[in-house]
Amino acid sequence: MTKVPFAGRPAPAHSLLRKNVLSRALTLALVLPFASTALAQDAEEAAQQPEAAELDAVVVTGSRIKRAEIEGPAPVVVITAEDIEKEGFSTVYEALNTLTQFTGSVQNELTQNGFTPNASFINLRGLGPGYQLILINGRRAADYPLPYNSQSNAVNLANIPAAAIARVEVLTGGASAIYGSDAVAGVVNIILKSNFEGDQLTVRGGTTTRGGGDVGQFQWVGGKTGDRWSLTYAFEALEREEIFASQRDFMDSYFDEPGVAPEDVNPVEGILVFDAFNSARLAPDGVEATCDRFAEFDTFFFETSAVYTGPRCGYFGYPATQAIRNADSNQSIYLNGTFDFSDNVQGFAQFYHSRALATLASNTQFWANPGSFIYIPNVDSAALGPGGGAFVQLQRIFTPDEVGGLGAQTTEIDEKTYDFAAGIRGTFANNRFDWDATISHSEYHLNTDRPRLLENAINDYFLGAQQGLDPYFNYYPQYELNLDRFYNPIDPATFQSLNTRVRDDAESSVTQFNVTISGDIFELPAGPVGMAAVLEAADQDYRIDPDPRTSPNYTGPDPIYNLTSTGGGGDRSRYAAGVEFSIPVLESLRANVAGRYDYYDDASAISGAETWQVGLEWRPIESLLVRGSYSTSFRAPDMHYIYAAESGFFSGIFDEYRCRRDGFDPTATPSQCTGPDYSYQVFGTRSGSPVLDAEEGNSMTLGFVWDIRENMSFSLDYYTIELEQAVSDINVGELFRNEADCLLGQDRDGNPVDINSPTCQFYVDLIDRAGTGPIAGDEAVNTFRTFAINQAYNKTSGLDATWRYQLDTDRYGNFTFALAWTHVLDLEFQEFPGEPIEDRRDNPQFFNFRSRMNGSVGWEKGDWNVNVYGTRWGSLPNWAETGRIAPHLLWNVNVNKEITNNMSVGLYVNNVFDKIAPNDPTFNTYPYFWRAFSPVGREVFLQLDYRFN
Repeated sequence: MTKVPFAGRPAPAHSLLRKNVLSRALTLALVLPFASTALAQDAEEAAQQPEAAELDAVVVTGSRIKRAEIEGPAPVVVITAEDIEKEGFSTVYEALNTLTQFTGSVQNELTQNGFTPNASFINLRGLGPGYQLILINGRRAADYPLPYNSQSNAVNLANIPAAAIARVEVLTGGASAIYGSDAVAGVVNIILKSNFEGDQLTVRGGTTTRGGGDVGQFQWVGGKTGDRWSLTYAFEALEREEIFASQRDFMDSYFDEPGVAPEDVNPVEGILVFDAFNSARLAPDGVEATCDRFAEFDTFFFETSAVYTGPRCGYFGYPATQAIRNADSNQSIYLNGTFDFSDNVQGFAQFYHSRALATLASNTQFWANPGSFIYIPNVDSAALGPGGGAFVQLQRIFTPDEVGGLGAQTTEIDEKTYDFAAGIRGTFANNRFDWDATISHSEYHLNTDRPRLLENAINDYFLGAQQGLDPYFNYYPQYELNLDRFYNPIDPATFQSLNTRVRDDAESSVTQFNVTISGDIFELPAGPVGMAAVLEAADQDYRIDPDPRTSPNYTGPDPIYNLTSTGGGGDRSRYAAGVEFSIPVLESLRANVAGRYDYYDDASAISGAETWQVGLEWRPIESLLVRGSYSTSFRAPDMHYIYAAESGFFSGIFDEYRCRRDGFDPTATPSQCTGPDYSYQVFGTRSGSPVLDAEEGNSMTLGFVWDIRENMSFSLDYYTIELEQAVSDINVGELFRNEADCLLGQDRDGNPVDINSPTCQFYVDLIDRAGTGPIAGDEAVNTFRTFAINQAYNKTSGLDATWRYQLDTDRYGNFTFALAWTHVLDLEFQEFPGEPIEDRRDNPQFFNFRSRMNGSVGWEKGDWNVNVYGTRWGSLPNWAETGRIAPHLLWNVNVNKEITNNMSVGLYVNNVFDKIAPNDPTFNTYPYFWRAFSPVGREVFLQLDYRFN
């Protein structure tokens, strides 16, 4: 057996501290051993280091074969419950969010108008939230019922009870040959507590120093054991107050836009009657007088406009009404029990249930006229003269005073999860083989309840019934605008009468059965050959039932204004068989070989998938492990990609065809194609695609682990992941660009395009052009369709490095040091074969970090324990792509004191220096920083731990 000097988290690392960061880490690794000698200059310093403990054989994520070594052919990051606490985090997701391998970005609570604003996903290697497999004690968990970005399925990590977690093991490479689909960028295995003895109570409370976000957390963990049985239990409650953008002065208004003088700030126009003929803003007694009636609106002049520089009525504080962190009320309970039927057979069962009630608040609602333009006879356009009426676009923002105050209109999301597993395990053949048979069931239920305007009620309130068509073109609908209502604030009671509550239901589940056998099958000269075999069967389903009034095909009496929902539902069955061998080729060389077959029964084009994996471990000397692995991987299409019902959405498009048709260059700066003829809102539809096939790829890692000296280790691994036929929705910009190429018979550079090719037919058929009248122009887009397709190619590669050191002294206490770093070498994407490969590593559209790093320093002496934890996001291209913004570094510090043998208290300060985000003067869209960065700021917590005898 290999001695393991110490067990801890190989702190994920990520981001170059400049070009020589790795050399600096190596320098530290070589210098600190000598520094330790100077730290212990008393006579007792020469005493021997404590003996390292021998490890029993255990199953480590990435293999089903039990082994004594922590390190294997593929890198595994281990985060213990103690690590989560030392790093200052309250949830497992907060800890995973600092993994250096988490180089991509995800939608979060800042995206209040998104499809999953109450879920927490991870994105290893920047491939997307669904490309890492999430396991609970080695079993698949039910997906979050609502699709991420309305498209794909992923597992929500926010509902895992932190009190029940023993550790998290993260395999940072492909492992489909061991675990099947989704294990493309890695595997996150959340291992829950078992065989716990005693009881421990934890109470934690805190707040943010910038305001809002009060947090209270209660945890009770305990366990009992007998001669033949054990019971572990945990309960957790978390209450968290929301934070509004108005509580952060750097994002509470449009005046926060960097690099822009106050007089040039462009806010939302709070009340707007836009004259289509001359681009003027109309009001019965002037824009300024109308704007002054609303406390939240201000008159401004947009001096840089090439069309209209007159007064406008702006809402500068519009963003302040949204929450930037949800209010949460979460409770969870966990039970785990075992019973020994005999010396060789043990029964076990596990259950956890969580309930989360979240309150969200997006921006206040708005209203705009139906269609692109309407004709109103009772407001005159200068172009049409007195009594001529006007062709207009209307917009009305409802202020907090009108709706009943900040937070008066909130969305509630009620989530419940259930997870149950039971089985029998044991040994046979004189304890030579282990076996395990488990059946499990996991469910996720979700209900949303949000306020929305009633379309007929709000249209009637401002416009009344349609009065035919306009007298000029006999095309645009004619209404008489209620001037008194439109140009004056309304009271909250009236506003509420125009609203309803939209309620959606969704659920998902997975039921699975697996049998595993592992053990040594025979001896070779270099040692025993280990084997593991697995059989699996699973049923998975999901259902999304949106409010029927939000269907794009709804024809009832009460449609919802400006909202369509995504529905869908379906099921699939999966069967799999796999085998794995660990073969000692030489005393210093071990090979690991695995193969697996998965069969899918669903509506997609996928049926079966074979995957295999080979890994090598070479130990030329006892302190050095050289390792490498190569594996094939596959990913079954997400169920919502297959079964999504038709849903509608409004999208702003750039009509490249009309721009180029009119002789303009779409790439010119400043833009030659401005105004509503080229950029306008279009209704689109999306639906599932049953013809999708599996995504296939491969993954490779190559590196080493070096125990430089006792209690110090260093590892460096190269990784590369390639994926073909990746599933994703057609990019809207690419859709309209390619359609323009096909309609015009040439691309932007003048190269010929075959207008009769299948590719051109594909793009042209997705867009409906019929023209919307003489003002909007001919050949305008009416609607377009999009859906998921198997795309061509994704690739990423990079480096992972970790360094760990433990220094024990009698005089100064015990110290621990950890450093980890990930650097992405490339991140490539290609939508269709033959197209140019797109570099997404440094593309600001995709928010991928080139590097990340984290590190920690811990000190323990007597009753005191101090930990410093830092995480660093590397530099990013600025929004204008003219340079790079600075790296972002955050520090967490905590101090703990043991008051009695049973009780300790701690002070935790997260984000000690109250950092928000690196400055980017070119970032001209709200919130003016990358959404991957947190706007919460400094948080301070007090924690009490009490252990019962």
